[in-house]
Amino acid sequence: MDYSVFKGRRVLVTGSTGFKGSWLCTWLLHLGANVSGFALPPTEDAPLFDQLNLRDRIDQHDGDIRDLETVHAMMAVTKPEIVFHLAAQPLVRYSYDEPKETFDTNVAGAVNLMEAIREGDTVKALVFVTSDKAYRNKEWIWGYRENDELGGHDPYSASKAAAELVFASYQGSFFKNRPNFAAASVRAGNVIGGGDMSLDRIVPDCIRAVRNDDEIVLRNPQSTRPWQHVLEPLSGYMAVAAGLLSDPENTIGAWNFGPDVENVRTVEELTQTAIEVWGAGSLRVERDANQPHEANLLMLNSDKAKSELGWRVHWDFEAAVINTVSWYKRVHDGEDPIAVTDEQLDAFVGGAT
Repeated sequence: MDYSVFKGRRVLVTGSTGFKGSWLCTWLLHLGANVSGFALPPTEDAPLFDQLNLRDRIDQHDGDIRDLETVHAMMAVTKPEIVFHLAAQPLVRYSYDEPKETFDTNVAGAVNLMEAIREGDTVKALVFVTSDKAYRNKEWIWGYRENDELGGHDPYSASKAAAELVFASYQGSFFKNRPNFAAASVRAGNVIGGGDMSLDRIVPDCIRAVRNDDEIVLRNPQSTRPWQHVLEPLSGYMAVAAGLLSDPENTIGAWNFGPDVENVRTVEELTQTAIEVWGAGSLRVERDANQPHEANLLMLNSDKAKSELGWRVHWDFEAAVINTVSWYKRVHDGEDPIAVTDEQLDAFVGGAT
């Protein structure tokens, strides 16, 4: 795609201090965008924002997406032309412990952003990020399409389905015929990549274990996931943003960004590959019959994005894991996180593996 559309544009990333948000802000900086961020300050399990020194490289605004007044004030100051909405409570298991926080952040937070956009006049394109878990999971062996049923068993999944309904309501009620404005929702699944240290995610758990010379404990070794590097869906989000500006009529709506079917591997396969790349580590299976429900299989069908946006998967399963684990290893061994991240961005955009 032509990334030059972002050069000189005022771009806002909500959730900028998170894993995906940090990678997206870095990529947008590479493209010459004027990047603003809005998010809670980074936490101990989200170190990438600080590792990439993004507070000094973008116009960062600390705040809570659940606070409408704060969101309004931030939008008035940043005056974005393009908005990527990533701010969310992103963890399934945490949503069982904190369901209200999850719904407040993922649903009420979405309403607050929509209200700020509705009452402002600068935004030309909104990319509204939800999740593959917005689909009602029927454990199908084929991928979900954009027009499949939404729903969710756990609070996280239900909140993402509800956020899609919020988006559709604002789209139909306020945005559909608004001049010089277009919006789309985007859905992706299990992403991996350097810098993620979130709890209850398999790659960060692996990295913590090998760093401490501990065993890697798997609770669901045969659960399959459609693994993809974080840059894959981000490239799709950016393609959607470009389309909303240049061809809004054919870009509005929902879009899936998932890996090819050969990237659907078990948790155990991912862990074994990570151990091989790091060069150390061992694993142990420890099943817990009382653990909260998590889906065993959920895949996306991305034919629409491939056909209509020209989006494609750059890195297969092995390349995705190699680039992910090598990022952690190189930074652990003392290399500059910014330099490692920039190198991987260049390799991804250049089509290298």
